[in-house]
Amino acid sequence: MNIGLISDTHGLLRPEAVEALRGCELIVHAGDIGAPEVLDGLRALAPVVAVRGNNDGDAWAQAVPETRTFAAGPLRLHLLHDLKLLDLDPRAAQIAAVVSGHSHRPRIYVRDGVSYINPGSAGPRRFSLPVSLALAEIDGGAIRARIVELL
Repeated sequence: MNIGLISDTHGLLRPEAVEALRGCELIVHAGDIGAPEVLDGLRALAPVVAVRGNNDGDAWAQAVPETRTFAAGPLRLHLLHDLKLLDLDPRAAQIAAVVSGHSHRPRIYVRDGVSYINPGSAGPRRFSLPVSLALAEIDGGAIRARIVELL
């Protein structure tokens, strides 16, 4: 299963992001979506699982949850915007990966057998941080992710 991970679009769905996500079977948005049109554009590519971020305060975003735990193939993933607000023990909850955004800094690491993935920001460039997203592959009981710089 191929999954696209995106965050912090802040209302901008770049053509480069759309192209990078083409062919994904699921797209996961880790918040600060910015506009409902971003979700519509992603849904044109694949089913979307999303959470709202600290900047998603408009009325349309109230229907988007702040956190979600969901199945991706045989694995359970937990999605939230700000990793500092994680309020569960992923390992005890049998979560294979935690996906978050907020910092605009792409990062992938494993702690206690759980993958932590921040795809970075695919929206407007912030400071000197890269514009990026992540692609993940679930194969059997494992998830492998990599950062894709868009610009």
